[in-house]
Amino acid sequence: MPVTSSTAPKISALFRYIKQLQGDAPWGHLLDAGTGVNSLQWISTLKTERWTAITASEAMARQSVQHYPTAMRPDDRLVVGNWMDEQLLDGEQFDTILLDYFIGAIDGFAPYWQDQVLPRIRQHLKPGGRLYITALEPYVPLYRNNEVDQFVTELGRLRDACLLLAQERPYREYPADWTLRQLERSGYQVHSCKHFGIRYGERFLHSQLGMCRQRAQRFGNQALTDAMLQHADALQQRGEALLAEHGVLASGHDYVIAATVPA
Repeated sequence: MPVTSSTAPKISALFRYIKQLQGDAPWGHLLDAGTGVNSLQWISTLKTERWTAITASEAMARQSVQHYPTAMRPDDRLVVGNWMDEQLLDGEQFDTILLDYFIGAIDGFAPYWQDQVLPRIRQHLKPGGRLYITALEPYVPLYRNNEVDQFVTELGRLRDACLLLAQERPYREYPADWTLRQLERSGYQVHSCKHFGIRYGERFLHSQLGMCRQRAQRFGNQALTDAMLQHADALQQRGEALLAEHGVLASGHDYVIAATVPA
């Protein structure tokens, strides 16, 4: 059963910008191509005819339904499936498609398939329909001099290292330039691309370190686990000190791209 609450879902600046871009145009039948709790909660606030949400994760499907703030309508549907499956949504088209942090997450479910995603999605967007992409500019591979940027980078590297050592695949983010090139090659018409500065807070710090500590228990090497947990504790102390000094950890950028398929 969904969780119902009188408290409206918290809407990110990226989603507010997408709604601004949409203006008075109808959302119609909306496809959330890589759904999660946040995107589905936002979709619940839109005047869609109906929505279809896809995830490759059974656990994410359960979590998204549990946190959906209202009752799903009869025509709304959440499907567990992988976009590598050519039969997924075969023949269906949508008025609006949302790719919310979708391209970066693909490595966990369809490795080395990122260049195929936008052509695959294109066949499901009606001519004149709207595609919205949200994504994170890569930061883990970069070296930074600013102490806040350097800390966020180190935290990202620790997270990815823990995922790999726990036999999981970390996300692989792609920059806006790469996404724009892929859109052009796939026959989309790009209308806008805007970057948003990120302000990380205490919740981000604790969630990232919590993930690290959980994965560290699955390394199969106690000495390595102990050393990684000590490193996580040291990073937590640094992060809390930086938050106390700066209030937030301002580092990096998200971006939103809006595109259509020419009629």
